[in-house]
Amino acid sequence: MAAPATGTSRPAHNDVGQRRRKGPGALATAYLVIYNVVMTAGWLVIAVGLVRAYLAKGSYHGLYYSIEKPLKFFQTGALLEILHCAVGIVPSSVVLTGFQVLSRVFLTWAVTHSVREVQNEDSVLLFVVAWTVTEIIRYSFYTFSLLNHLPYLIKWARYTFFLVLYPMGVTGELLTMYAALPFVQKTGLYSVTLPNKYNFSFDYHTFLILTMLSYIPLFPQLYFHMMRQRKKVLGHVEDYSKLE
Repeated sequence: MAAPATGTSRPAHNDVGQRRRKGPGALATAYLVIYNVVMTAGWLVIAVGLVRAYLAKGSYHGLYYSIEKPLKFFQTGALLEILHCAVGIVPSSVVLTGFQVLSRVFLTWAVTHSVREVQNEDSVLLFVVAWTVTEIIRYSFYTFSLLNHLPYLIKWARYTFFLVLYPMGVTGELLTMYAALPFVQKTGLYSVTLPNKYNFSFDYHTFLILTMLSYIPLFPQLYFHMMRQRKKVLGHVEDYSKLE
């Protein structure tokens, strides 16, 4: 079952403390810096595209079409993160990272791309904005961490903005899948019915419902995991500030 797709909760696989214990070699570090810089730039392009389209149209309706191609490209590019974990150049769980990345790729291609009727839904803009802000912060965080020069503002944003962005993204994702349900049921999209030579059936409509239900146990776990990480990373700084 797919995990909630919002990437805010994804482990900080380039976390400074982790890297000190087991860091990538010089070549791998150079590659990761380039990868994270490119991904940061890509999501900045998406952010600029959204703002420009909004200013040109004077409305937030239908903004998805202005950033559809770069969104698909850079979100699909996140699949490389699974490979990074698999080959060991980042010390994160392949399974957890895989769930996080694949669930967002699933929402991008198997829901929003495949069910064109939902592309005008406000819920799509909701998760796209949440993803965009999240990824700009996240990839910037990774880049500066790899360079051993992490500004406190970026670290603070990484472990603070998720408080709003994660629920915002999850809400958009769930509403988008819900909006897709009647169209999936009507068209039989991606469904396989019996009889067939493989004696196999698959109902995509039911799969979407089960995916939505999976958010109930998974969202709180991931959200509170990030809360604990925030306390661990920022807690001592905030406690020190109170003493001054």
